Amino acid sequence: MATTDETYLDPARSVDDRVEDLLGRMTLEEKAGQLFHAMITIGEGGALAGADNMFGTPSTDEYLNTLHLTHVNVLSVPDDPRQMARWHNLLQELAARTRLGIPVTIATDPRHAFTDNPAAALLSGPFSQWPETLGLAATRDEALMEQHADIARQEYLAVGLRTALHPQVDLATEPRWARANGTFGEDADLTGRMGAAYVHGFQGTGKIVGGEFGPDSVSTMTKHFPGGGPQKDGEDPHFAYGREQVYPGGRFDEHLAPFRKLLEAGTRQMMPYYGMPVGLEGIPEVGFGFNKPIIQGLVRDELGFDGIVCTDWGLVSDAEIFGAAFPARAWGVEDLSVQDRVAMILDAGVDQLGGESCPEVVVELVRQGRVSEERIDASVRRLLREKFVLGLFDERRYVDVEAAAAVVGKPSFVAAGLAAQAASITVLTNDGVLPLPAGRRIYGEGVDVSSYGTAVSDPAQADVAILRLKAPWEQRSNGFEAFFHTGSLDFPADEVARIQAICAQVPTIVEVYLDRPAILTPFVDAAAALVVDFGAADAPLLEALGTPGVARGRLPFDLPRSMAAVEASREDVPFDTADPLFRFGHGLSL
Repeated sequence: MATTDETYLDPARSVDDRVEDLLGRMTLEEKAGQLFHAMITIGEGGALAGADNMFGTPSTDEYLNTLHLTHVNVLSVPDDPRQMARWHNLLQELAARTRLGIPVTIATDPRHAFTDNPAAALLSGPFSQWPETLGLAATRDEALMEQHADIARQEYLAVGLRTALHPQVDLATEPRWARANGTFGEDADLTGRMGAAYVHGFQGTGKIVGGEFGPDSVSTMTKHFPGGGPQKDGEDPHFAYGREQVYPGGRFDEHLAPFRKLLEAGTRQMMPYYGMPVGLEGIPEVGFGFNKPIIQGLVRDELGFDGIVCTDWGLVSDAEIFGAAFPARAWGVEDLSVQDRVAMILDAGVDQLGGESCPEVVVELVRQGRVSEERIDASVRRLLREKFVLGLFDERRYVDVEAAAAVVGKPSFVAAGLAAQAASITVLTNDGVLPLPAGRRIYGEGVDVSSYGTAVSDPAQADVAILRLKAPWEQRSNGFEAFFHTGSLDFPADEVARIQAICAQVPTIVEVYLDRPAILTPFVDAAAALVVDFGAADAPLLEALGTPGVARGRLPFDLPRSMAAVEASREDVPFDTADPLFRFGHGLSL
């Protein structure tokens, strides 16, 4: 590693001086490595992973010493936070032994809720567990949102996670879209307010910490610019059949509005979505990550954003996911070569390619004269600056292994998450069965009621039934597609009949987990109470059902009355389904 008399290693020097000094020492290959944000895994027991890891990614040594990558997105994590902390320190020790000793910035998708979609979020594991962001939005509580993000910030810092690949401030205006659960709902104003609180909590710049962005911050990467919600027919652009993003109502600016709010809040990074905009005047029909009028023209020039822009994952290279071929999401430029795609992304004004690890392509583009080294330097400056400001070259290079175990999953953090789960429960109808007294004979499905009453196996023997359901979806395959809950929002007819029959036998609380809207019309008149959640364990749900004043959720989107209304609505227009069953903001108090 370099000696300490070099400017970039001197914490007394300005960030600008340190960046320029380090940049001037870097080879083209080392610069190119900074432009890639690859996926990485943790080895057994917190060891560095070899090339034989379960995800098929390059070995950690190859990433750092051959490809010169210093930005990684960690996949699965061990249940023991000490192992993750040890892994982090081993990774930084390996980085310190490279020629320039550039530390690694470790990023992650959301890790504090219930979603198991590996393309969108990850199970909470050892971290405190909270409702999905939809549930936090349902509370309408900006202070709670900031508290959630602040606690997540502390847990991230404890194990060395420094970039949050979130928040997701797309507007969920297309009820069928599979990514609604990661949003704050359908309303631009609510999304902007809650998203800003989220950014302040993670970056430590809000009311709780009140500081400036720096060594105690987690850098937020807001997505998916300029709003990924208006997907044609609600399909998702992870797949070729969902590549089109449409604006039949002309509401592009409304989808952009939350991003303006989060830029004001100081979000440090931005991620454009896969979608290919269709029918926007002056905007080419190519994916947003390739789209120069969107990246350079809108986010850079018009909005004045000089932070990091990183593409969504896998725009350039074909891959294999869960044993199946998965082509690059190069929508609108499918016929271009990998080299041409990279050149187009860089020309668009992007700094990093997410989910890719081919810096040799950038090196070749520069040597061919197709991309200037000055253009590469512009992005590398932004990326190095973030490392310096985050303290990665100085006090934040390593973490305390034992302290990680004390912070991650701290009892008070877990309790706060459980309280938020209970608060986000949203009561839609109630004929008097709620609040539910403890000690009743309860027939339960999908819920463990043994701690709250006497569990019985026959509805006819029960005083009350509680049926925990999940919003329906159409399963397209058993592979990667299965994680994307898309298609019809209708419950199958046989399931409707079965639930209605139970409701006819005993007063029934029908409770539905909404990772996107569902058609609940068949249950409104049949159920004694209709309740929804956005990520809640059994205990906080039962607390909310039984204790007055606990459940305070209000719908973060409209609930359509029928699929016919959904199909007739315009993808980009909020609150566009005719005569919704329940409107945005609906919720009863107990």
